[in-house]
Amino acid sequence: MAEPLPWCHLDGAILPLRDARISPLDRGFLFADAVYEVVPVYGGRPFRFAEHLARLERSLGEIGIVNPLDAEGWRGMAGTLIGRNGGGDQYLYLQVSRGAEYGRNHAPPAGLRPTVFAFCATLPARDPDSLARGLRCVTAPDIRWARCDIKTVALLANVMLRGMAERAGAHETILLRDGMLTESSSSAVHVVIDGVLVAPPETPAILPGTTRAVVEELADAAGITRATRPISERELRGAEEIWLSAAVRGLAAVTELDGRPVGSGRPGPLWQRLHADFAALIERLAATPW
Repeated sequence: MAEPLPWCHLDGAILPLRDARISPLDRGFLFADAVYEVVPVYGGRPFRFAEHLARLERSLGEIGIVNPLDAEGWRGMAGTLIGRNGGGDQYLYLQVSRGAEYGRNHAPPAGLRPTVFAFCATLPARDPDSLARGLRCVTAPDIRWARCDIKTVALLANVMLRGMAERAGAHETILLRDGMLTESSSSAVHVVIDGVLVAPPETPAILPGTTRAVVEELADAAGITRATRPISERELRGAEEIWLSAAVRGLAAVTELDGRPVGSGRPGPLWQRLHADFAALIERLAATPW
């Protein structure tokens, strides 16, 4: 990931990121009692900002934190921070913890003031050669907790799974639970089976993906047949194409899985089509007000 940009937001103030401090008793630090969002920004314009805010609101509601800002408050803060960091292409990280108390109690006391933190980083450029080669992935059992539909900062299992990929010389780990595909350590997974674009149903084992939704909208607009249904390990391994989608990654083709080629071993024709449509959508939206 790219180096962070110099300015951040912390509890209503814009300040240098290197000067930002929170209490060591903050529940996000002690318990991972916090949720977050990552929003890509193109040409200074947050992409699908309303959808990211809706998911943040849902995550907060699921763990019982009252949203500390309304939609206009989030919008104003995001616009100010993006502008202070120079606009252009970047990504915006938003995090809300339950706040700090004087002590450490598993059951959260009432009346805590949430901690609101945000920072930006340069959006990594998509290397044409890397896009043409695709990604190498490995598979592993899904060892994450039972509520992956909440975008919580409790990402230790994801960190371990991504580390597994790094040690194997791969880019990402694709996860299987009880013989069925869930997602990867940091992305949604799409699979092409018999010419049909298939994704697993959104359950508590899967994070509702904002970028996944964009891919599905583009597939519908392009007339590509798609389905939402469980995907077995056998189907995953025999797929014609496998894709990953995520806010910062965008849409990427997987060309190797556990050392074996996916399809032809090159990004497939449906990915080529949807990737071009995705890039065109970003280019159109980057020039419009948000």
